[in-house]
Amino acid sequence: MDSSSPACVSFIGIVDFTEDANWVYCSESVYDLLGYEPHELIKTSSLNLVHPDEFSEVKELHYTTISQDQAAVLAYLRMRHKDPYKGYILCGISRTVCQNVLVGSVSFAAPGPKAMHNASTAQEVKIITPTAKDLEFRRWNDPNPMPPCPIPPSRGGSPDREHRRDRARAITFDPLPEQSIRTALILDRFSVNCGILYCANDSLLSTTTCMGRSFFDFVARKDEDLVRSWIDVIKGWGVNERGQPSDGGFGFGKFTVLVDGRDSSIRHPDPVPSRHRNGAHAHGHADPHASAHSHLHSHSHSRTRDARSHQYASSSPTTALRDRDRERDRDRERDRDRDRDRDRERDRERERDRDRDRGLMRPPPRPRSDGELIVDAIFSAHSDGLMVILRKSSA
Repeated sequence: MDSSSPACVSFIGIVDFTEDANWVYCSESVYDLLGYEPHELIKTSSLNLVHPDEFSEVKELHYTTISQDQAAVLAYLRMRHKDPYKGYILCGISRTVCQNVLVGSVSFAAPGPKAMHNASTAQEVKIITPTAKDLEFRRWNDPNPMPPCPIPPSRGGSPDREHRRDRARAITFDPLPEQSIRTALILDRFSVNCGILYCANDSLLSTTTCMGRSFFDFVARKDEDLVRSWIDVIKGWGVNERGQPSDGGFGFGKFTVLVDGRDSSIRHPDPVPSRHRNGAHAHGHADPHASAHSHLHSHSHSRTRDARSHQYASSSPTTALRDRDRERDRDRERDRDRDRDRDRERDRERERDRDRDRGLMRPPPRPRSDGELIVDAIFSAHSDGLMVILRKSSA
């Protein structure tokens, strides 16, 4: 890769709600993109990296993003590289309000299929750098974008004077209040279990409980396979044209979170799949060599199968009786579970009828136990990890 060209990577960034948008967190890839180590930026204003011509508009964007409680929105603007010879880098900035911080990522922006994909999955796209108009991909039914911010009319004076004037025109505001309850998680994208590396707050999951554990410890088992498939897709999106881990737009889903967690490493055995006569799995893709081997020996197998099954049936009647007893016990347990569920529902119906007769208005019963939450989630991939934003689902 040419050392003079910016790296096609993305880093995760979190800023606060003050008017300076101070860095709270930066991931390691900020060095590859902008030349800074994370510790050089933490507690400093992110607006210090913004191009002077765009300062006031970016500051206003920071304010409106928070005050409107936005999520999964994208902006294109210029940010300063630490190396003065590299100047300002055109970046794509993703942003989501997460209760008391603004979380997102910063990535190198260039026309191409990735820019189209990122803009297509974003809730809103804002173009601040005038030369980035080619990156404004919009859906057909989107409303017309806001008119562009006018360029300062005077270009003949001193650049420093213009920059100071642009900063003077920028809005000022006190630290903004907390917005809707959301939790941001940063996951290890390079592991199968997606360990939790960062948790923004304790609103939905306890930081001390979830940090360092597998993300799937907090996903209901019935949803685990589905959520794993989503994350596989998001990881596939988060790869740049050079095959490097990078950003890849937004994915949206809904699943059940277990607040107290579980041990997701304990996997129940999968049911034994049915097999064809040639020995191949009914719903799988059989190995061609194994299929050929099975075909070649199918006649010998069929000759011995009846004799073998007859031998087992006649030589182990105790095993057959034991299997039948186990199956009978399982049937009884399932019947007892159904009866208990039916009794609980009948009791709830009686309680609702009594409340209705008394004129009491009671909210409908929770569809889940206290340890479960149905959440809406936004997934996004970045060079240093996966980001998951969670909020309680209203549905």
